[in-house]
Amino acid sequence: MKNFLSILSMSVMLLACSTSTQSPTSSDQTSSVDLPDYKNATYLVEGSFVTLTNGFFEVESAPGSATKITTRYFGSEAIGDLNSDGKNDVAFLLTQSSGGSGTFFYVVAAIQTSNGVEGTNAIFLGDRIAPQSTRIESGIITINYADRNPGEPFTTQPSLGVSKYFKIENNILAEAQNP
Repeated sequence: MKNFLSILSMSVMLLACSTSTQSPTSSDQTSSVDLPDYKNATYLVEGSFVTLTNGFFEVESAPGSATKITTRYFGSEAIGDLNSDGKNDVAFLLTQSSGGSGTFFYVVAAIQTSNGVEGTNAIFLGDRIAPQSTRIESGIITINYADRNPGEPFTTQPSLGVSKYFKIENNILAEAQNP
């Protein structure tokens, strides 16, 4: 009986150690086979092509300069079909900084194609905003975030709720009207 209890106790401990207590992210809820490799794709940000590698890109702000322009995957991704082809696409936020105090937020999308993934153009959302959520419904991307009221300094915490809507038109990310 003592051996049985020891084996039972050890089995329970092994099971407890192997069970994750973290809640899944949105990308965990969909098979990764259905998702484009959006953290390793090229996007058009402020007129320049940015190729992310594991969600990161860095370039000199000028030839020979020590100052870098850094673009990063921020997150806040949403999964859904953006171009009515039946494939999962991903919308998410990028940040870009160039050594100053600003952190500029952009929305982009990664569209699945027969050749892999195509990144879209980036649309500027704001400087030092506070992203809240991103979702895709019926091909429309909704970005919710907090910003500052007009005239408030950047030292003020964002408190104004903003919702913006985007869609893919002719393979270009464009702002959309409130559905």
